[in-house]
Parts: sequence; structure tokens; C-alpha cells
Amino acid sequence: QVQLKESGGGWVQPGGSLRLSCVASKPTLKRYAVAWFRQTPEEDREFVAGITWSTDSSTFYADAVKGRFTISRDDARAEVYLQMNSLKEEDTALYECAASLNFAASESSWPYWGQGTQVTVSS
Repeated sequence: QVQLKESGGGWVQPGGSLRLSCVASKPTLKRYAVAWFRQTPEEDREFVAGITWSTDSSTFYADAVKGRFTISRDDARAEVYLQMNSLKEEDTALYECAASLNFAASESSWPYWGQGTQVTVSS
């Protein structure tokens, strides 16, 4: 069982930046792939970015965030980060991190989830 907790959300103007953090309860996070998803009341949950386990650390991004968001991990701290730059109003959502021993874009493949952190982009 892995417990995850997100932080770093908030309000920012368009063009601004935020860094989200996902902290795991287990130091063995390095064995897990971690992904960020987001959802709004109007849209289904969607994959944003993912990073494989620490021996590989390959990264994957949704087309909508490529070039603006960066996912990284610090396994010594059992944390995964999502650096979000050039934020747009359409990035407004509840951002959730998820962990799995396997990597797939489908949310059903991720058994462990945090409660989310709200990101609001508006002027």
C-alpha cells in the first residue's frame, strides 16, 4: 500500500508557473511509476504526465502540456514533482498523482491515488 499526498496547487495568472509535489508514504517509491492526472467537473480525468521507476525515469506527456510541464522525481525524498510553466486557463483542474508498479496511460492501471490539489489559472 502506498499513500500519496499532493501539494503546491493554488491560483495563478495565465502565463504563470506552479510546482506541484507528490509525497509518498514509502521510501520504496523508487520502484513505482508515478503519473499526474487532472479532472474538472466538466471533463473526465485525463493523463497529464508520467515518469517510470527510478532505474529508467522515462517521461511521458499529454500533447496539451508538452513543452510547458516537466515531471521529475527525487527518490531520496520519495517525491515526484510537476513543474508547470506558461499556464493557461484551460489548465485549471484538480491535479492528482497516482502510483503503480506498471506504467500505462489508462487511469484504471494506477491503484494508488492521492486526494488532489486544485490549480486555478485565471486573470
